[in-house]
Amino acid sequence: MAREQFETLTEQMFYILLCLQSECYGTDMMERIRSMTGGRVSVGPGTLYNLLDRFLSAGMIRETKVEGRKRSYLITGAGLEALEQEYRRLGMLRADYRTYGRKELDGHAE
Repeated sequence: MAREQFETLTEQMFYILLCLQSECYGTDMMERIRSMTGGRVSVGPGTLYNLLDRFLSAGMIRETKVEGRKRSYLITGAGLEALEQEYRRLGMLRADYRTYGRKELDGHAE
């Protein structure tokens, strides 16, 4: 079965939407994501602007300001729902690991 667009989010998608709970410019998002993740996740300009276009087309974010080439964005209700859905999905993965992961590892220990 084909996966629906945005059914699950990549780390970059997740952090972009997380950043956009408050209005910000694209260039600021790259720094915020690096800062939020301690450098573990980075988003380059090509990836960022491609994802912003996809989010705009899907109605998950909206453009709030345009100042020359600088554009700022903010998450919409649809984007918040996708972000919260991904948060719940990740929580279920953690719960499954707590329930089954250690037992599996312990059962195979040498």
